Amino acid sequence: MKTISVGELRQNPAEMVADVESGEVYELTRHNQRVGFIVPATTSSHLIAPRATEGGAHTRDIARHELRSAASVDELLESEKGDW
Repeated sequence: MKTISVGELRQNPAEMVADVESGEVYELTRHNQRVGFIVPATTSSHLIAPRATEGGAHTRDIARHELRSAASVDELLESEKGDW
């Protein structure tokens, strides 16, 4: 995988676009921090799982579990929130 900064991309996008067309994946950075990836269109569809075509979520099939650390789901979620 190659790396390209926002500034480099702005100055000369043609080389990067040609590389991506030939299958190369780029890591995009700004101030040496990764901000994203530039991937060929043919491979980007593999990054997202295909949608289920039939039926719903089938949550009824999941085994039930008793809460041990809280009296209700709401109480459990409230305790896990923290100070974000």
